[in-house]
Amino acid sequence: MFKRMKLAAVLFFFTHTVSAEWFSHSFEVMGTQAHVEFWLDDSVEVKSTAKQMILLVQDEMHRIDHAMSPYKKTSELSLVNNKAGTESVVITSELFELLTESQKIAELSEGAFDITYASVGYQYDYRKKQKPDQASIESALKAIDYRTVILERKNSTVRFSHPDVKIDLGGIAKGYAVKQCLELLKVAGIKHALVSAGGDTGLLGDRRGRPWYVGIKHPRAEEKTAVKLPLSNESISTSGDYERYFIEDGVRYHHIINPKTGDSARKVVSVSIIGKDPTYVDALSTTVFVKGLQEGMAFIEKLPGYEAIIIDNQQTLHVSKGLQQQ
Repeated sequence: MFKRMKLAAVLFFFTHTVSAEWFSHSFEVMGTQAHVEFWLDDSVEVKSTAKQMILLVQDEMHRIDHAMSPYKKTSELSLVNNKAGTESVVITSELFELLTESQKIAELSEGAFDITYASVGYQYDYRKKQKPDQASIESALKAIDYRTVILERKNSTVRFSHPDVKIDLGGIAKGYAVKQCLELLKVAGIKHALVSAGGDTGLLGDRRGRPWYVGIKHPRAEEKTAVKLPLSNESISTSGDYERYFIEDGVRYHHIINPKTGDSARKVVSVSIIGKDPTYVDALSTTVFVKGLQEGMAFIEKLPGYEAIIIDNQQTLHVSKGLQQQ
């Protein structure tokens, strides 16, 4: 779940006495900054392999971006948005499975996570500080319902039962990309690695005997960190209201849309979710942000293997029971 573009996670990388054995690279993709860091033995041959691993991660991130970006006219997602309202569209197994997972999370969250939020979300322009009027929002709400996305596994097709439906995977695609890249590194034999994309971070193992330290950014102080977390072999995602936003008449309009209102969710300012699966923590951070403190924390407490850190509107930090015991 530091987005979606999610609240940016601040990563703390500690120097090692034999720094050449750690390899890292940062690059822009999916509308944010991505980063990969991993450990290999120090040799010329290994350095060549390191370059290959970096390219592997970079290429995979860009591949997923080109397939799932709603901003690229040639992406598979754009093709779906253009045609699925009037006909069934054959899609790749990869997109089919991600849409299936999105549906499962939507059902689990009772619609707090809903990729059809884009039916109104595309009407917001945060760079130009533009938002839809209330009449436009109310009209678009008729198309916001995850149940309008009809998936047929036999033919690997998707169609929308409402002609005005649009979908956006911004709340799950970066986590999925992180997961895919970690798997590529794992298959290559790498045991210690970090991959991040904006607010989504996945960790493979530890940092050779020490944990990776991930800092959750303070939602109202650009250079401050709200809390540092020692993590190993886990994933963390943060959703916050300060990555893409504008303020009009004292009201903050940001990219995390409540599917039930078509307006920005404003019950909290930051949510971080910790768990094993990068795809799910990405989606769950958005889910809990929309649900708010009480409902969101109760939701996470019922999900084994996931923990939450929530910062409310008074900038007070709340943690789930599992973290309280650590």
